[in-house]
Amino acid sequence: MIDKHAIIHPSARIAADVTIGPWTLIGADVVIENGSWIGPHVVINGPTIIGKHNKIFQFSSIGEVTQDKKYAGELTRLEIGDNNIFREGCTVHRGTIQGGGLTRIGSENLFMAYTHVAHDCIVGDHVTFSNNASIAGHVQVGDYASLGGFVGVHQFCTLGAYSFAAGGSIIIKDVPPYVMVSGYPAEAHGLNTVGLERRGFDPDTIAELRRAYKIIFRKSFNLQEAISEIKAMSGQAHVQLLLDFLENSTRGIVR
Repeated sequence: MIDKHAIIHPSARIAADVTIGPWTLIGADVVIENGSWIGPHVVINGPTIIGKHNKIFQFSSIGEVTQDKKYAGELTRLEIGDNNIFREGCTVHRGTIQGGGLTRIGSENLFMAYTHVAHDCIVGDHVTFSNNASIAGHVQVGDYASLGGFVGVHQFCTLGAYSFAAGGSIIIKDVPPYVMVSGYPAEAHGLNTVGLERRGFDPDTIAELRRAYKIIFRKSFNLQEAISEIKAMSGQAHVQLLLDFLENSTRGIVR
């Protein structure tokens, strides 16, 4: 399953059924679990743990040291879950000591060609990065979020679950869950209704989220006033997730 032209460090631990293509380099302290497929001309450095049934296509660089100027060779790591796809030319960097030492990617994600995940980022599950989307250091991306092509996300921002960033958007503040954003800099452009319907959200839940959206983005409230108005709503679980996000935002939200 390992091509004779692949270069594997003796300390790497690779499950017996992993496929590794020619001219791929697997460095020290790399773990690759069952069922994963690594194409040709891939570089994976450690410490990195790659879970089950991942696919990594040619010219990707996974687990390389961070580009942060503060990095001074400290031992940091990358953790990747299961069933992710990394298409051609993806780059994913390990963490920094200042950021907790860990970059973590969940499961069932799609990273299209030439996408970038910087140091200390936390990416959830079922996330889509379209071609050339990039997130800077310390960014968090919630479950089922979608980033369009050439989206750029500033360091320390958070993109909430089920959010959608249109192609070419430049995001410099937090994007609340369920919200669509677009522009340079990004602004809110409605609820991600189509995405929610595709994920099985019922009409009543979408109606409650639309009501909360209008309180935040259509009324003349400041953020604290909007939070107070939303607290008076039904307490539906998805509305509560949105409320928790607003209360915990440290960069302010896209509006």
